[in-house]
This record gives sequence, structure tokens and C-alpha cells, in this order.
Amino acid sequence: MAKNIRGNQDGSNGSNDSYTIQGRGVVPRSQLVKEVEQGKHSQHHVVEVDGKKYVRSNPDKTTGNNVDKD
Repeated sequence: MAKNIRGNQDGSNGSNDSYTIQGRGVVPRSQLVKEVEQGKHSQHHVVEVDGKKYVRSNPDKTTGNNVDKD
């Protein structure tokens, strides 16, 4: 289970086609979506935007764990 997942903003208009997980490296969006849907990353959830699924951090008061943190 990853606590710190970062979006790579490597898709069109800065969308996340892949994510980086510390200690694991770059993971394609489709693979990470499957893992989150399977419950492997409990601090994250999946959203669908314009027919594509993306991974997001669960809401909390901490900004340092957001997927799209700069």
C-alpha cells in the first residue's frame, strides 16, 4: 500500500497518464486504477472524468499527500 502517490502530469493538458510511487517507480494510470479499485491503496480512490478513470487521494486536512502536489 502506497501512502505517497504522485501524478506525473504527462498526458494531454497535464492529465496523469502515469503516477510515481516512491520505492516502486512509474506506474501506468490503468494499472494503478486497477490496484486502487482492488483496495490495495486504501488512502486513495478512483474518479472518472470525461470517460477516463484517475486516482485521487482521499480528502483530509493534509495537502502534502495530494496526488497533484507541486
